[in-house]
Amino acid sequence: MTPETFPPTGPTGLLRGIVVKSTGSWYVVRGLATGELYRCRLRGKFKIKGLKASNPLAVGDIVDFTVEAQGEGAAVISHITPRRNYIVRRSVHKTGHVHIVAANIDQALLVVTLVSPATSFGFIDRFLVTAEAYHIPVTLLFNKTDLYDADGFEYQAEIAGMYASLGYPSRTCAATTGEGVPEIDHLLDGKVSLLAGHSGVGKSTLINALVPDLDLKTAEISEFSDKGVHTTTFAEMLVVRPGTFIIDTPGIKELGLVEIPPTELAGYFPEFRALLGQCRYHNCQHTHEPGCAVRDAVDQGRIALPRYDSYISMLAGEDNRH
Repeated sequence: MTPETFPPTGPTGLLRGIVVKSTGSWYVVRGLATGELYRCRLRGKFKIKGLKASNPLAVGDIVDFTVEAQGEGAAVISHITPRRNYIVRRSVHKTGHVHIVAANIDQALLVVTLVSPATSFGFIDRFLVTAEAYHIPVTLLFNKTDLYDADGFEYQAEIAGMYASLGYPSRTCAATTGEGVPEIDHLLDGKVSLLAGHSGVGKSTLINALVPDLDLKTAEISEFSDKGVHTTTFAEMLVVRPGTFIIDTPGIKELGLVEIPPTELAGYFPEFRALLGQCRYHNCQHTHEPGCAVRDAVDQGRIALPRYDSYISMLAGEDNRH
């Protein structure tokens, strides 16, 4: 569901738009009717029921707003439409709060590398669990295949096969050479895609290959978002073409599991979920309990050991960043 599927005005006749960048106190909103950018602020305080969030609005939110007659040509947001989904990380500013990375996402694409640098299974699996929790499908993008030797291609195929068996498809690419980029572009078509990956995986190079006129698009947004605001790193929605959008998410290394109780964690591992009800104890956490179907499956090679290790790491609250 892309922004074009929403009516250009709200139920009360207000203008309707999509948040394309958030800098904390100001929001850049693209009007659905004309594509014009507006520098917006919130009217009053917004609280999201059941969610302690440090940011009430996120990139991808559909909002209703009114243009002010005076004052820097700004606009005021008065309504947020219900979200289909969202993805969050721990807030780095408010203890016990989450930061909403993006909302209303059709799919997530996680850029990973097996060389220079190597992305850990822990990092991949944390992202997959977070996406599972919010019902967001994920495709893995194995970048930097131009640096592979024969063993590298064999290893990549093995890892891709492991994740494919769990319902996570993958693509290979070399963003610097353009290899695989057309296939990824086709994957994006007609969707709002969250693009993520930790530092060094070549995400920016891939975005530039997918959106050649990126500098023009970001300059247009910066004119609004940089006025009187100290910007750090924020998610930003980029127009690939009409009806096709990428949400770039810098700072993904800070993504941590939130809102997932330890007793529910196993449910976000598809291969664990398939064994639900087969353990001797109904409250089995798959660590040391006798008669554990999950640990038996690991011992028999039916569950990959790296995935089980990731689960144990998450259960212990460890923060695997790479």
